[in-house]
Amino acid sequence: MLSNRRNWLKQMGLGALSISVSRLNGFASAPPAYIPRYNLADGQSVRLSSNENPYGPSPMARAAMSEYITASNRYSWQLGPDLITALAQKNNLTADHIILGAGSTQVLDLASRLAALNKGSFVMSFPTYPYWSATLENLGMKKISVPLTADKKNDLSAILKAIQPDTQLVYLCNPNNPTGTICNHEELVHFVEEASKKAWVLVDEAYIDFTSERSLSSLVNENKKLVIARTFSKIYGLAGARIGYAMAHPATIEQLSRMQSWPNGDISVVSTAAAIASLKDEKFVKETHALNQHARRYTIEQMERLNIPCIPSHTNFIYFSLANHQPDFFEQLKQNNILGTGIYEEQGKWSRITVGTLPEMQKLISAIDTAHA
Repeated sequence: MLSNRRNWLKQMGLGALSISVSRLNGFASAPPAYIPRYNLADGQSVRLSSNENPYGPSPMARAAMSEYITASNRYSWQLGPDLITALAQKNNLTADHIILGAGSTQVLDLASRLAALNKGSFVMSFPTYPYWSATLENLGMKKISVPLTADKKNDLSAILKAIQPDTQLVYLCNPNNPTGTICNHEELVHFVEEASKKAWVLVDEAYIDFTSERSLSSLVNENKKLVIARTFSKIYGLAGARIGYAMAHPATIEQLSRMQSWPNGDISVVSTAAAIASLKDEKFVKETHALNQHARRYTIEQMERLNIPCIPSHTNFIYFSLANHQPDFFEQLKQNNILGTGIYEEQGKWSRITVGTLPEMQKLISAIDTAHA
């Protein structure tokens, strides 16, 4: 009965795994017929382009999604508050510190729209995750790009210096996408304290679950100019479910809510149930973390053996230079049905690859190892 499902999620344990294997496999869908950039055959491609989790959703999330499909005719009025409560507990905050969004990209968009109310400029690293920033430029704001350091890290001091009197927002992705580098925690705390005196500070922690670093979530208790974006798309394997959240001071959450037509109402019942279950599936998160580390270490070792320098990564992707790789790297991928990205920095020919399963990364290395071509 639907009335029992809410309690079922709260009490979910090993019993949730009793759903049949064949039923679970139905949620591990094959790649679609059309994949951006390359038109690859279904089931034959290796998708190493979007930093997706090749192991998810977790078993408990799949069971929850299956259970709640029949409740998709109802709004998520009950489950939404349950997820917010669970997220607040996970981050040692209260429910009024949390707002939900359809992936962290929507959260980034909300913060952007809030900052754009007063026009002016915004500051961000280059390269970094950029897809939300078009909203600000379309709203008439000026982008100020700050180059990374020589070792491909966010240059915190240079970002502070780049803030102008009219700057409304400072964005920082930590760990950074596409480089996989991370900021020192103490230096980052100082940076947020200083930058938030002058503008909104938006910190994107999409990949922090792949690290042992502490979140900045404790700072939102006092800092009303800080917004932290998180997502279920990465380590939880729910990229297609589109669910993310922001952590901020309650007064800031109230302001962000005004940027939504229906605050906390953009997430489907199925996705909300999956997120609640994912928070309980600690075993899956630990296994994903370990598998990612193993495949990432193998890939970096092999790429550097092939004279492709890599930046030490704290994420589920790797940033590497193709400056000394003579063959057409992207043609090599295409010929082997591997979907990659492109060049992020022309100087040094820097590109990014997602860390998939170990067999997928072995296929990647085989594709680019000209000695075995």
